[in-house]
Amino acid sequence: MVTGSAGFIGSHLAHALVQGGTTVVGVDRRDPATDPTAATNLAPLLGLPGYVHVTADLLSCAIDPLLIDADAIFHLAGIPGVRPSWGPQFGDYLASNVLAAHRVLEACTRIGVPRVIVASSSSVYGPTGGGASIETDRPQPASPYAVTKLAEEQLCLAYAARPGSPSVVALRYFTVYGPRQRSDMFTHRALQAALTGQPLRLYGDGHQRRDFTFIDDAVAATIAAAAAPAAHGPINVGGGATASLLEVINIANSLVGRDIQLDHDHARSGDVLTTRADPGRAREVLGWQPRVDLHNGLRAHMQALASQVPTYGRAA
Repeated sequence: MVTGSAGFIGSHLAHALVQGGTTVVGVDRRDPATDPTAATNLAPLLGLPGYVHVTADLLSCAIDPLLIDADAIFHLAGIPGVRPSWGPQFGDYLASNVLAAHRVLEACTRIGVPRVIVASSSSVYGPTGGGASIETDRPQPASPYAVTKLAEEQLCLAYAARPGSPSVVALRYFTVYGPRQRSDMFTHRALQAALTGQPLRLYGDGHQRRDFTFIDDAVAATIAAAAAPAAHGPINVGGGATASLLEVINIANSLVGRDIQLDHDHARSGDVLTTRADPGRAREVLGWQPRVDLHNGLRAHMQALASQVPTYGRAA
């Protein structure tokens, strides 16, 4: 079972599982019949043998019947994004990222699902001083969103410590990008600006550094987390190398052969200066390491975008 299957990572994950011969029940509260983003993300999946889609809200639906005979649940459903989590929407973040996870865990315990893989975030680390974050570091979440992701993973790990509960792997994803990424994410906005000639709003000075992880690599790590017998607890999903936002802009410029026009704005509350994963545990426990470098990943991302947006030139 894949929750959040109409989302960015969830749809790629479900597709990879089905292609590998796994039967997948995908659950998402967004209805592809009425939600254009869900329809786009699920287009490669709907109608494939081995995939069953259920439109349902995990906060209210009956979860137990969906889990019968499930070997694992990939719990990716939730509300993402740092900026909107400040203010009145926090209750929605709490409900979707924590309370829904609680209902899923209760159902997994009742049905006897052996393993839960939950989507966490590098944001749980907070400000790091530029060094690589290791799973044993003390979390210092710097936004309400990050607080809910830390609460979610800790709730799941608390359940895992109880006898008779499923084992839990909390994957701390580091800036996943690629085709079908959310339109508010930086790499999507930068590549779209390069393709269309529209200005790019840049928050801060652009020297913020991120450990960018291509979607195919993130999916491979996620599947490995379900199969590795020794996998448990938090695991970083990131390559251990960083690039600045300005470097991403320069790569986008090189792919289209012109410079992106920048609209500078103040840095946003909750955005940390650097994220960088220590990938040692993922390599040791999952046998995983990323295979797609930033330039090739951005090229693949841009090629996917180029088929959807008007362009003033073709990506190289």
